[in-house]
Amino acid sequence: MNNGRISDIDWQEVIMSKVLRIINMLRLDRLLFSRTSTYPFTYFFKGFENVEVVRQIFGRETKEVLSNLKVEFIWTGGYMGVNPFNGHLMVNPRYLNNGNRLDIYLDLIHELVHVRQFMEGKELFDTSYSYVERPTEIEAYRCAVEEAKRMGQTDARICEYLKADWMCDSDLKRLAKVLSVKC
Repeated sequence: MNNGRISDIDWQEVIMSKVLRIINMLRLDRLLFSRTSTYPFTYFFKGFENVEVVRQIFGRETKEVLSNLKVEFIWTGGYMGVNPFNGHLMVNPRYLNNGNRLDIYLDLIHELVHVRQFMEGKELFDTSYSYVERPTEIEAYRCAVEEAKRMGQTDARICEYLKADWMCDSDLKRLAKVLSVKC
């Protein structure tokens, strides 16, 4: 938690969160996202229902959840995320086609945790926490990091994965410490 230190809050994220809430409140989300085509998750990500870490995320409902999960391709930047209005997985096709395969796999694990959190009604963008201290982010990163370690990845490689464009070095170190990764 940020212990009330306002300087730790990412103001861009606060503004984006407020904009998304207003869009949702005014039901503009249907207009803004109505042109987005959706595709079945299992069409692009085959066999994920058999991946142990994914089965740990969703339990007995894994196959059903993945069969019902939709993917939206986003063209405006970013990598991937969860649509805060409908729980769909949003993926930038440029990242999917050109990104590092390990990073894409770990991002999918991370985002599938967010899909489950969305289904549970958790607030994914709780701005009372900084990004790296947000419980939903820590849980998602922890799952991805545990999978990376299971795959034999070094702390150096995991740190490379954790370093996001929007994260400064001190944020990376705080997140890594919570996740028991030496950066």
